[in-house]
Amino acid sequence: MRIQLSDHFTYRRLLRFVVSPVLMMICTSFYSIVDGFFVSNYVGKTPFAALNLVFPVCMAFGTVGIMIGTGGSAVVSKTLGEGKREKANQYFSMLVYFSIGLSLALTVAGLVFARPISIALGAGGELLEYSVLYSRLLFAALTPFVLQNVFQSFFVTAEKPGLSLKMSIAAGITNIVLDYLFIAVFRWGLAGAALATGIGQAVGGIIPLFYFARENDSLLRLTRTKLEKQVILKIFGNGSSEMVTNLSASIINILYNFQLMKLAGENGIAAYGIIMYVNFAFMAIYLGYAIGSSP
Repeated sequence: MRIQLSDHFTYRRLLRFVVSPVLMMICTSFYSIVDGFFVSNYVGKTPFAALNLVFPVCMAFGTVGIMIGTGGSAVVSKTLGEGKREKANQYFSMLVYFSIGLSLALTVAGLVFARPISIALGAGGELLEYSVLYSRLLFAALTPFVLQNVFQSFFVTAEKPGLSLKMSIAAGITNIVLDYLFIAVFRWGLAGAALATGIGQAVGGIIPLFYFARENDSLLRLTRTKLEKQVILKIFGNGSSEMVTNLSASIINILYNFQLMKLAGENGIAAYGIIMYVNFAFMAIYLGYAIGSSP
């Protein structure tokens, strides 16, 4: 049975509505876990440490998508509730286009500062080269990742949380299969892990872009729009709490890695990375609930 935003929500109905975003975020958390599994087993300790060292930095850049998605879905849902569907689609389109522009700017910044960031985290020698390689490949795929975070919220607003889950599962399976092919079969090493993650994120970010760009049976569709600065600022304010929650987790991981690099070296980074994989899965539950309930 389809659940609509206009329905009266009981606790049971709310849980049914948010279960897809929760499962979706758990699937998303598997990106780093799957990469870590294949890299640690097929590539080696130093590449595994490099992955864990810079992955939180790349995730920090992607939190802008969570901010725009959660903050924007609240505004778009309110506009839909007022019966202004055309205006809601204009807001939705503006946010998608704005996300693309912002993520491209962040991509350039990430590519330029990948080496200084890795050096600041304490990487040197072979670890530094692996860190720069992995982070630059992930930064190159930042736009699809940001869009994936944006669409995860807007699928709920469009009353299509199940479709969002399917996209996340497809992206996760793509990542797993390509990790196996690129690392275990083709022996592309850490670069293969980054490419697999990037392609998986493209599945979750680009396919929804085409879905909303054409006629569909959801509440939302991409259309012509214009930039409205006041609306953007309001959305930033609405979504800042979710962004800060995720950003703080990334910052904590970065600080832990920085200290562990000085105290325990690569072994400490690798060990902490394994612990954080468990944490990612649990955090995904809370974030998925926030995304699902935000409209």
